[in-house]
Amino acid sequence: MAQFLKLPLMHRSRPEDLPGVTGRARLDRRTKNLTKRLGPGEIAIIDHADLDRVSADALVRLQVAAVVNVAPSITGRYPNLGPQILVDAGIPLVDGVGPDVFSRVRENTLVRLDGDTLYVGEEVVAKGQLQTREQIIAAGAEAKNGIAVQLQSFVTNTLEYMKDEGGLLIDGIVVPELRTRIDGRHVLVVTRGHRYREDLAALRAYIREFKPVMIGVDGGADALLEAGYQPDIIVGDMDSVTDEGLDCGAELIVHAYPDGTAPGQARVDRLGLPSVLCPAGGTSEDVALLLADEKGATLIVAVGTHFTLDEFLDKGRPGHASTWLTRLRVGSKLVDAKGVSRLYRGRISGWALMLLAAAACCAILVALLVSPAGQTFFTYLGAQWDVMKYWLSGLF
Repeated sequence: MAQFLKLPLMHRSRPEDLPGVTGRARLDRRTKNLTKRLGPGEIAIIDHADLDRVSADALVRLQVAAVVNVAPSITGRYPNLGPQILVDAGIPLVDGVGPDVFSRVRENTLVRLDGDTLYVGEEVVAKGQLQTREQIIAAGAEAKNGIAVQLQSFVTNTLEYMKDEGGLLIDGIVVPELRTRIDGRHVLVVTRGHRYREDLAALRAYIREFKPVMIGVDGGADALLEAGYQPDIIVGDMDSVTDEGLDCGAELIVHAYPDGTAPGQARVDRLGLPSVLCPAGGTSEDVALLLADEKGATLIVAVGTHFTLDEFLDKGRPGHASTWLTRLRVGSKLVDAKGVSRLYRGRISGWALMLLAAAACCAILVALLVSPAGQTFFTYLGAQWDVMKYWLSGLF
């Protein structure tokens, strides 16, 4: 009888048994667009040179498994904070994998990142540089030398902008007619900038008392909706606000270039929503602030707007000059809520207050039980309870 050797069965390894991080791939060259569809445990593939703080905060909040960047996350132009935020959160970051990854990996494909190498199945589809905390700190220290160059560029571009748009300080902008009354009221302008969630939460008492007009700048409308508020006005080029945000019932003001060209108008028209154009230079944030000023707001509270040095460098704006001029114009009535959530935090928690109230009730109860007046009070309550029982028994 023929003898057969028993050979071990060969099993293909399951993805979860392989080394590294495994997840569904999500790809987009614009990080802010990608964050709209990212979910926990997925791997973000981006093309974002000098990864900024706001984008990194969003990726951490979405609990991505890893980030694969086509571009260098730190170019040396300035010490950007995004890479360190990711690494400190324990999210692997691989840089410089090259643009071919966008053609070699499809959306929603199961991929695996092991060290500096990205796999689809057993095939290597990209390879880059795994960033460590030490490397990021060293690169950030070297990048500090680039700040002086960026500041020089800022000053030069601001002076050039002043020559062309200096009238902004005197004349402001031409704003459209609105059905929302602003004159004599407070206005809250919300942009999805750094710590906007915490600052909105810290402003709840202010919002409840003063009921300000709420203006969402593009995605700021979604930020207001997430916080449980209804935007009155949405201003922007309509590229980062969701369809649900646009259709929430707010007045839509499409920010157009000074020549009247408005790339965002096509999207609004496609959704069949009414809107008005506001041709103006500068950013949509500037337009929102100037709109509130021109319409007679008594106070403008800004949440998440971009004005610090870090944010100027993060955004890579050629001069940020329009924002500087806007702040000069509306500064007398502008309150920037940036960081208000860190200004004051109550030392007594809600649980502590509940325990204190419970302890007070117990003390009162004990005092009633041991005092003659308390005993008389409980005797009276017992008599009333007997009357109630007698009355109830009569009903049945």
